[in-house]
Amino acid sequence: MGIKVYKPTTPGRRKSSVDDFSDVTKKNPEKSLLKIIKGQAGRNNSGKITVRHRGGGAKKYYRLVDFKRITRVDEEAVVTAIEYDPNRGARIALIEYTDGKKSYILAPAGLVVNDKVKSSFGKIEATTGTRMPMEHIPVGLFVYNIELTPKKGGQLVRGAGVAAQLLGIEGKYAQLRLPSGEIRSVLKVCMASIGTMSNPDHRLVRLGKAGRRRHLGWRPTVKGKNMNPCDHPHGGGEGHSPIGQKRGPQTIYGKTALGVKTRNKKKWSNKLIIKPRTKKRK
Repeated sequence: MGIKVYKPTTPGRRKSSVDDFSDVTKKNPEKSLLKIIKGQAGRNNSGKITVRHRGGGAKKYYRLVDFKRITRVDEEAVVTAIEYDPNRGARIALIEYTDGKKSYILAPAGLVVNDKVKSSFGKIEATTGTRMPMEHIPVGLFVYNIELTPKKGGQLVRGAGVAAQLLGIEGKYAQLRLPSGEIRSVLKVCMASIGTMSNPDHRLVRLGKAGRRRHLGWRPTVKGKNMNPCDHPHGGGEGHSPIGQKRGPQTIYGKTALGVKTRNKKKWSNKLIIKPRTKKRK
């Protein structure tokens, strides 16, 4: 893992950097674990754009990653390869069971080829890549791919280089410190994998030019103040005009933007949040 910087031969190359893929051991994916992704371009079933600035991009297959790991419990599997996944920043690991069955899992940092991983509903040895209910995980360890609902599959802490820390078990809940700084209660019977997500340098990669952004499926973004009044609340005026007599920045739909909490105050899971997050979103 690392970042590769090229010589500044062009303006775009001067500001850009790429992942060196030194931890990837296999180039071609497992064909039996691929699925075709149909481009949606930010549109719903009626063809209307519901998510702006999406579309195009390089064609890619979806890797069928096993976020649950409950179908082959108490069976040991061997890591046969660490692969690149174009759909996420972290790496994925190709594992093979004793009967030849193969599967993809999220790869933690430090997991290498020929390592053995295991999942269980009981208490087993807490090694990197092991998956089990949080009530059996030693307090203080870092975990990832955490379930919110038992047997639903991991939903939390799946990004590159992130991890949550298990702070303790109290009653039927486990207390976790999430990467955002939020301390949250999750049912202790929910499963989690031990370790930290791989490829922590992913956040340091600089795209450098608009073309690389387009390859990722992002279309151009324009400031609201550069639009017409019929297209955005900030639009209109002569030249690069300010937003006018408004209390603050607004979205294209007229709602207050920047620094506004969007979480529903009446959401049922608010009672599970012990301490709100401390890190600001970028």
